[in-house]
Amino acid sequence: MINKTVLDNGVRVVTESVPSVHSVSIGFWIKTGSRHEKPQEHGISHFIEHMIFKGTEKHTAFSIARVIDSVGGVLNAFTTKEYTCIYVKVLSQHLNLATDLLCNIFFESLFEPEEIEKERDVIIQEINMVKDTPDDYIQELFNMSYFDKHPLASSVLGWPETVGLFGRRDIVGFFSREYLIPEKIIISAAGCIDHNLFMEAIGKRFEHLKGTASEAPEKAFLPEKEISFHFRELEQVHVCIGTLGCSHVSPERYALYIFNAILGGSMSSRLFQEIRENRGLAYTIFSFMISFFDTGLFGVYMAVTGEKTNEALQIVLKELEKLRDREVGETELHNAREQIKGNMLLSLESSDSLMSRLAKCEIYHNEYIAVEDLIQGIDEVTSETVQELARSIIRDEYFNYTFLGPIRERDIPPETLNLH
Repeated sequence: MINKTVLDNGVRVVTESVPSVHSVSIGFWIKTGSRHEKPQEHGISHFIEHMIFKGTEKHTAFSIARVIDSVGGVLNAFTTKEYTCIYVKVLSQHLNLATDLLCNIFFESLFEPEEIEKERDVIIQEINMVKDTPDDYIQELFNMSYFDKHPLASSVLGWPETVGLFGRRDIVGFFSREYLIPEKIIISAAGCIDHNLFMEAIGKRFEHLKGTASEAPEKAFLPEKEISFHFRELEQVHVCIGTLGCSHVSPERYALYIFNAILGGSMSSRLFQEIRENRGLAYTIFSFMISFFDTGLFGVYMAVTGEKTNEALQIVLKELEKLRDREVGETELHNAREQIKGNMLLSLESSDSLMSRLAKCEIYHNEYIAVEDLIQGIDEVTSETVQELARSIIRDEYFNYTFLGPIRERDIPPETLNLH
């Protein structure tokens, strides 16, 4: 059963009761992330994510970890471009303990200067670690190229030159400005939980918050064609190709799910079968889609040896053109539908995944979207709607290409990257 309560100040509390499970998962979701940061603040949301575990008046960093470990629970947080989440998962009998701990670190974190200095070095190491991991780093490089000067181009982790300057005043100021705004806060919980009892425990902790969000309007985004090369002595060339995708609320998103599944979203997809299985050109090849409030991107990633790069690229472009120019067969369409529905339903078999889905529905739709409605949206996709979508996004002027590895601009003639 789904229940929702909105406090007088705008804080939303959403729960899903699943009496058959032993666990309960609780998340504090805040609608702020890297796209809400000013240029000099890049990485501060992620920095705050680290700092909330570093101590309060009641708990040291060690005792925060000990409290949750003592009941076999999980306590963590993550930051994205559009939201931040702090969550806990415990056995249902430890609900009050988990709620108290979450509220304590959310409202009472000290952000002590000495802890900030220690964590600064950790985060800079994390940034450098991404640069040492080519399949992660190519995504950062591609994202910067694709979104260019848009706020979505900034890295969630930030840059050493910005992270290196944050002081306590910056962190506390950003936290107050972005995290303690009632309308930005969603509390979601799922598992063996009673909504009314949970409201008694959580409601009074948040009802005192005041203030409203002030978000600067952003210009509509459309990608422009860009080809970028980043030479590095590696064993493989890492390639990202991307074009326009769909926002979280776009009615075309269902067709894009199908498009992605058919092109490169599984081992039976066209790209995997043609590039890996039939030709042995790459070990890793897949397509992906990323959605935001107001835009999105669709991309293909692969890692190939230098001499095979151009051949693999031409196959990717040819498969994209096929989806644009020819309707998908009914069998392939049916299989894609069933794959998506199966993956979705299997992913919702734990309290933490149910908790996450509740929050994301609120973040992007302001209401709960039933799984049955998602399934209906997927079942209503036809071969015609897939082709219509393909024609709207497979356009040469939208395509971005990013290369990382032992390859230079002269190795890929620009004319070979034109769609036909």
